[in-house]
Amino acid sequence: MGSAPKLRATFARGIRSRSMRRVIFLLLTLLLTLGLISLAQGQRARMSEEQLRQSRNEWTIGLGAGPLGSLELRLASDLQSSLNDGDRLRLLPIITPGALSNVDDLLYLRGMDVAFTQADVFEYFRTERGIPDLRQRVQYITRLHNAELHIIASRSIRHFEELRGKRVSFGPAGGGAALTGPIVFQRLRMNVDDRFGSFEEEMTQLLGGEIDAVVRVSGKPIEGLDAIAKQADLHLLSLPSLQLFDDIYTLGDFTDRDYPSLVTAGEKIETIAVPTVLAAFNWPENAERYKRLERFTRELIGQWDRLLNDSTSPKWRDINPAASLAGWTRFSVAQSALSQDRRRK
Repeated sequence: MGSAPKLRATFARGIRSRSMRRVIFLLLTLLLTLGLISLAQGQRARMSEEQLRQSRNEWTIGLGAGPLGSLELRLASDLQSSLNDGDRLRLLPIITPGALSNVDDLLYLRGMDVAFTQADVFEYFRTERGIPDLRQRVQYITRLHNAELHIIASRSIRHFEELRGKRVSFGPAGGGAALTGPIVFQRLRMNVDDRFGSFEEEMTQLLGGEIDAVVRVSGKPIEGLDAIAKQADLHLLSLPSLQLFDDIYTLGDFTDRDYPSLVTAGEKIETIAVPTVLAAFNWPENAERYKRLERFTRELIGQWDRLLNDSTSPKWRDINPAASLAGWTRFSVAQSALSQDRRRK
C-alpha cells in the first residue's frame, strides 16, 4: 500500500515530463515554421524589390537638357510631364552645361539616352576634337527651334570688328555658346581673349567692365536679358559676312519687339541661328537601350499634340517634328513613326 503513492508520483512526473517535451517540440516546430515562413516572405520581398528595380530601370530614359533657367530645361520638363507613363515610360531630365557637353555625354556617359544639342556640333568635333564624322553614331529624332547667336556688348563697342583682342565670354564650358562661338570667330579670323562662366557671372562682369562682350546661343528672347539691359548701356552687335555661315546656319535677326532695351526702335540686328536638335546615340537594334529609345520615340511622335497646350513652352507650336536637318541622319525609328503618323492622318 505504501508504494502506491510513490508510483502515482512517478507516473505524474513522467506525464509532466512527456507533456513538457511535447510542448517544447511543438514550440520548436512552431518557431521553425515561422522561420521558414519569414524566410519565404523575405525571398518574395527580395524578388519583388528586384522586379521593381528592373521595371523602374527598363523603360527609364535619361534626357540631357541644359543649365538652370535655359529654354532646353523648360522643353525637357514639358516632355516629362507630357510623356511620363508610370513604369511604362519614365523620362528623367538632367541639368547639364548645354549642347556641347550633351553630345559628350551621349557618347561616353552611362544613362544618357537622348539630349538636346545644336546642328553645328559635328563641325565643332571635326575642327576642335579631330573627330571627323559622328553622323552614324549620333542621329536626330526631331529638329526643334532655332537658337540665335547673341553678341551682347556695351554701346562703347559699336561694331563686331572692334572685339578683336577683347575679352569675350562664351558662357559655361560645354554650353551652346562655347560650341558655336569658336566656330564663328575662327571663320571670321577674329582672335579674342576668350572667357567662360555662367550667365550670371558673365553679365556681372560685363556690367562691371571686367569683360567686353558676352556670347549666348539661345532661342529668343532670353529670359531676363532685357531686364538686365535696362540697368546698363548694352546693345546687340550685328554679325558681318553672313555668307560664310550658310552651310550650317540660317539667318536670324533681333528687333525691339524681341529686346526693347537692347535694340533701338526700327533697327534690325542681323545674326545667324542654329537649329536645336533632339539627338540620340545610334544603338544596335538588339541593344537594350535601343528598345528604350524606340518606345520613347514612338510615344513622342504619336503623342506630339500633348506638347501643344497652354501649359507648355510656346516654342513647341513653331516646331514641325517632320522637318529635315541637313548634314544629319534621322533615327530610323523616328522616320518610321513619322511615316505611320502621316498615314493615320
